[in-house]
This record gives sequence, structure tokens and C-alpha cells, in this order.
Amino acid sequence: MPIDAEKALAAEPRTSRISWDHKDVQLYHLGIGAGARPGLADPAVDPGELRYTLESRLQVLPSFATVAGAGAALAGGLSVPGVDVDLAAVLHGGQSVRVHRPVPVRGSAVTTSKVAAVYDKVKAAVLVLRTEAADDDGPLWTSDSQIFVRGEGGFGGERGPSARTAYPAVTGDHVVERPVRPDQALLYRLSGDWNPLHADPDFAAKAGFGRPILHGLCTYGMTLKAVTDTVLGGDVTRIRSYRTRFTGVVFPGETLRIEMWTSPDQVRVEVRAVERDNAPVLDDTFVEHS
Repeated sequence: MPIDAEKALAAEPRTSRISWDHKDVQLYHLGIGAGARPGLADPAVDPGELRYTLESRLQVLPSFATVAGAGAALAGGLSVPGVDVDLAAVLHGGQSVRVHRPVPVRGSAVTTSKVAAVYDKVKAAVLVLRTEAADDDGPLWTSDSQIFVRGEGGFGGERGPSARTAYPAVTGDHVVERPVRPDQALLYRLSGDWNPLHADPDFAAKAGFGRPILHGLCTYGMTLKAVTDTVLGGDVTRIRSYRTRFTGVVFPGETLRIEMWTSPDQVRVEVRAVERDNAPVLDDTFVEHS
């Protein structure tokens, strides 16, 4: 059934109350590879990883906002009036999160979600799903998810932004590699993204992939953690916003090559899959920080 852009944009915002505690945060961090850092003689005992995994020292990466409440806001955005899509045709096109203050280890918030834009890319449609979260102390975060739906374009709508930023001609100030465990998608999906594309080989084949792919938001989280550990001294409270455009898939078992260009208040990032001739994975990726 085609997307009805007018109906989707006119739909009333959806509100819901979500809550989380340290176990949700720890599970999310483990799902994006926390707990061991490559290159150490005994990575299992890296004390720096305890800020992501030990409840008495726990801090929260802002990318946790994408799964808080088991990702209910994103799932709900695909079932608003005017949107009736096949999950096999859905890919994550881009993601941004702006935090208004540090995300607490334990909390409860009211989220308000709506379709903020619908773009016609001719061969596909792009839905921009916006979620705002606030607790009793005020706004917590605002996130935008750009959902790419193959075969749903051509309805004559606005094409949307398409500008791309050129990368610097010089090598990044930092280049790190992060392995993706073979079972990482199976662990990450426990945070709430149950799309069988990331677990079921038959479903992945139906979607045109030779095997299940890693969640784009898992790559998103892994990248923010790498930037935080490499450039920001592991201090998540310095992060103000984080955005990316998904340009390629990642398969469990591959290695991410994460290149960073730093400036006083921003890190520009490019991510590639090492084993596939450095195939691009994330582009137009920026972390704004204090």
C-alpha cells in the first residue's frame, strides 16, 4: 500500500510514557560492544569499560535514546495513519540525537512522536520520524530517524535535502578499528529492535541480502562510543548532538574502520567496513561536543 504523505503528516502526535533502569543501559552498551577494548593484552579487565557496564560507575551514551523504552517510538512511527509498509522494504537512512542534558541511568519520560517530513526519492520514500522526550525536570532529548522505504516513491512529493559534505583531503586525526562480534546483532536486538532482517537468514534473503545484517543503530552506537573513548576522554556528558547518514550495511563478524577529524567543538567521522575493501558504512557523521 503506498504511503499517503498528506495523511501521515497530518496525523496527531503519539505520546507514551517510557522508563528504563541500569539494566537497560548496560544491555544496550553490551550490544554495541562495551566490555572489552581491542588491542589490550587482557581486554576483559579494561577498567575504562566499567563506565559502560558496572552499575556503580555507569554513565549513559546519548545514543541510548534510540532504544529507550525498547524503541517504541520508532516502531510506532511505522504504524501511523498513511503509513503501511513491508518491513522487508525498510532500511534506516539516517539518525540524529540532540541531548538537552545528560541521560540519567534510571529514569521515566514522556515521549511525543510524529512524522515530521515525507520525501519522495522516486524509487523510494523517506520518512522523518521525530521523537521528543521529557521528564519532570524538562526536555531530555530530541531524535530524528530517517526511514528509507524502497518502492514507495514516485508520489510527486518534495524530494528533500540531498547536500553532501566533502571529507578533508588529509588523513583523520584518529583512526581506530572496532570488531563486530558474529553474535552482536542477536545481542543488540534485545534492546528492542526485533526486525528479523537482523537475525533470520530467510527474511534477509527476501530483503536482498545474503545473510542477516547488523542494525544500523548498532553501528551508530559503536561509532559514538569510539569517538567518546578516543576524543572525549570517555566523558559522555560532553556530547551535545550526534548525527549520521547510513550509506552501507555491516555484516556481523566484520571490522569497522572509524576515522575522525577533530575541531574544538566537533568531530567529523567516516566509517568503513575493512573486509569489503573499506566499503562506506556511515557518512555525513558529526559529533558536536563541549
